[in-house]
Order: sequence, then C-alpha cells, then structure tokens
Amino acid sequence: DLHLAGRQVHLCVGSAPRVARFYRGRDVVDWLEDMGHYRLTVEDHPQGEEARRKTNHYVTGRDGGRDIDLRAFALQGMRLHGRLLAYADGKLHTADDLRANLDGADATAQKIKDSIDAWIARQGIDAPVEARYQAPWQPDGPTEPIDLAAISAIIWAVGFHTDFSWIEVPAFDEKGYPRHQRGVSVEAGLYFLGLPWLWTWGSGRFEGVGDDALWQAEIIARRAGHIAAQEAVDANSAE
Repeated sequence: DLHLAGRQVHLCVGSAPRVARFYRGRDVVDWLEDMGHYRLTVEDHPQGEEARRKTNHYVTGRDGGRDIDLRAFALQGMRLHGRLLAYADGKLHTADDLRANLDGADATAQKIKDSIDAWIARQGIDAPVEARYQAPWQPDGPTEPIDLAAISAIIWAVGFHTDFSWIEVPAFDEKGYPRHQRGVSVEAGLYFLGLPWLWTWGSGRFEGVGDDALWQAEIIARRAGHIAAQEAVDANSAE
C-alpha cells in the first residue's frame, strides 16, 4: 500500500513463498479447492509435522486480488534487501540472501502453477493458457546497508508465533506446540481450533475450520454423555 501510494519503500525480504492470485482464468484458491489440497491432512503431507511450521504464502486481496511480484516492485522503484540481520552505527545491515529468497518464492509459485496445469490436463478442462513466468528483475549483488537517516518510519511485518505459555497443563511438546489429535488435547477437556494444519491445510481457513469444529463437537458430546451416564451409575450405586 505504501509503495502504491508513492512512498519510497525499503523492503527486507525473507524466505516466505509466494503464490499467484489468479491463474488460467480462476482464483488459484478455487483451483486448489477443486484439487483437494485444502482437505490434505498433515498425516498425508510429504513433510508431515513440519508442514505446521512452514511460512504461509504471500498474496493480496487488494483491488479484488492481485499477484505480489516483488521483482516488479523493484522495477517500479522499491528498494529490496535481504533478511534483516542487525542495527549498528545508524544503519540496518541485511543478509546476502535476496536473490535466493526471490528465487525460492518464485519456484514455489511455479510449482503450484505446474500442479494446476497437470490437474487441468487430467480433467480435460478448457482453460486459457498463460505464458510461463519470466523474472523481470534480478539483484545485481549484495545491497548496501540502509541508512536510517533517510527513513521516516519502520514497519515490522514479521508475522506471529503461537504462545501457549499461559495454559498451565502438560499438553505441549518440547517446542511448545499442543499435543493433540485434530485439536483434541492429550489433556481431557482441552481443545484447540483454527490452528494452521490442525488437521488439514484448510483447518486454519474460514472454510475449513467448521469441519474440525463439528468433529470436536461430536467428541465433546460423547464425552459429556459418558460422564453423565457414569454419574448416573454412581448415583444408583450410592442408593
């Protein structure tokens, strides 16, 4: 938004992947939904539990949705840098990983497009063909440190980590992640909902969280019924 508003922007680029907003006539999310990706469980994911720790793809819904192509932004005047490392002597120092991070993001976007192409071919779908992405810009070497004297504002856009330290029960692994089965904790009566890859890729999305909620509701109802039945048995025994 700042870039489109005409501000001079310096962006430190991390290793987050990217994805196209639209491809071959449709929103990419619609293609992935049809392909069953949002129903893929973490158990069936090739990377297993590591999928839960992956950074999400960057994309935007601004103006009805568009690609975020940082290389195109660079051609328009945005200053791209590698991952931020440190501050010293009035300057921000960055890693020499800008090219690798851009290439990695593009590779992920292309992999998703290739999977959509394969799906279209298998299903015999008539969809417009798009040219393969060609990088319009490449960094020409390590970037210079950013002089903060020329910077009027800093925005931290680094995302969030989960923090369950306030839940004082032994329900978490050594990395602080809940030990659960589709959100049902190893500790009776404790449940989790809406976490990325709680059960499927769709678990952390509005359209998928409801499936996990219904599943958990059935577990809770069965447990409540069991407890009620046991209490009735105990009451009868006491008589």
